[in-house]
Amino acid sequence: MKQKTRILILNGPNLNLLGKREPEIYGSESFEAYLETLKAEFTEMELTYYQSNVEGELINKLHEAGFEWGCILFNAGGYTHTSVALGDAVAAIKTPVIEVHISNPHARESFRHHSFLSAHCKGIVSGFGLNSYRLALESVRLA
Repeated sequence: MKQKTRILILNGPNLNLLGKREPEIYGSESFEAYLETLKAEFTEMELTYYQSNVEGELINKLHEAGFEWGCILFNAGGYTHTSVALGDAVAAIKTPVIEVHISNPHARESFRHHSFLSAHCKGIVSGFGLNSYRLALESVRLA
């Protein structure tokens, strides 16, 4: 039997509030509920989820998964636009990282138009609601 590809879905600050926070932007479903949908659809992948509001914990998780996992889907939330350290952590690891955003940062406030992660990521998926994660997983499936 073929071993499942290990995928880490890594979410940053305030994404623990999905389903409650600004539903007009982020939707009304919790990530934990959506994760069950993803697991049912991508049975050939081992999906692991981690969320933290703490920048250092996100860096530690990137380091932990960054040399042995198949891929990391990373939604750094607001840290995307402020954290040189997270960008450096993505640059330092070997595991491919796909930057994911629920909303389209370029359709929002101008400070959200810059990402410290993008230059170090394999690709970016944004603007499709929670389905941004599914589309990122589809790209892994097709690779």
